[in-house]
Amino acid sequence: MKISVLGCGRWGSFLAWYQATVLNNSVILWGERGRKSYECLKADGKNEYVALDPSITLTDDLALAVSSAEVIIVSISAQALRSFLSGVARFDLSGKIFVLCMKGIEEGTGKRLSEVAAECGIDPSRTAVWVGPGHIQAFVKGIPNCMLIDSADERLTRYLADSFKSNLIRFYYGNDLIGTEVGAAAKNVLGIVAGILDGCGYASLKGPLMARGAFEVASLIKAMGGDFSSAYGLAHLGDYETTLFSEYSNNRRYGEMLVNGVRFEKLAEGVMTAKAMSELGEKYGIDLPITKAVCDVCFNADAFAGGDGREQVMQIILKLFERQTKTQFYEK
Repeated sequence: MKISVLGCGRWGSFLAWYQATVLNNSVILWGERGRKSYECLKADGKNEYVALDPSITLTDDLALAVSSAEVIIVSISAQALRSFLSGVARFDLSGKIFVLCMKGIEEGTGKRLSEVAAECGIDPSRTAVWVGPGHIQAFVKGIPNCMLIDSADERLTRYLADSFKSNLIRFYYGNDLIGTEVGAAAKNVLGIVAGILDGCGYASLKGPLMARGAFEVASLIKAMGGDFSSAYGLAHLGDYETTLFSEYSNNRRYGEMLVNGVRFEKLAEGVMTAKAMSELGEKYGIDLPITKAVCDVCFNADAFAGGDGREQVMQIILKLFERQTKTQFYEK
């Protein structure tokens, strides 16, 4: 199979490594000239996560990457997807399959990433998402995990899952694209809260966070037309260990550093996803208290003001305990 991976950051470079070294596919890895991620791979043939197999073609020629592929895997910032795919759509995409490998909801529109792709001219019947738990640092050591592929077309879902499976990654077939995408994006929001709790010595609250967070996300999924139970599958609850507990989690690390007044310089998709989810909650009339708290922390609290900022952040999180007592599975 001819694969092109668009985006050579942390996850993109791993996906190229996986396709080439584990699945023995023909792989082109595209990155933008001048970006640190691309220039590092070009100069050294590796980054802090993986070493590129000699069979992988690294290029900054987008036309070459798109035209050469049967399957195009996209791994960039979720919020940059619309502008990026608008540029990709100028090429001939006839017969090509797109696999979106980022987790987020577009801020300002509330669109899922497959919806963004469709609005950019990418055929929905040939678009899939690849989500679920797993850290590169574990995969490259041969530690396996389970992941999920979902799309609007069951045949495409099965084709990709069957083609991409290995002893390193066991794939499951998704059957609820709304729930898969919203759940995968939302777990990053909860990761920020987990980091805040870790940073303040409240790690014991991550158990309630898991339970209440999953219910909150399930309620939103249901309101949007998806399956309530999807929040308890691999895309969301199944990814909690990777996001809420792992030292490698960007979103958890973001929250931990934020509460201690230190800026996190890498990408934490949960920040903008929290804003987008809050807007969706208002649109669908769904109570999303944890999500709203993350929004307040990220956009309204003076989180980087030293000790005072730390207190302000914790006041926002602990205010959740002042909410009116309800049954645990209340509607809205």
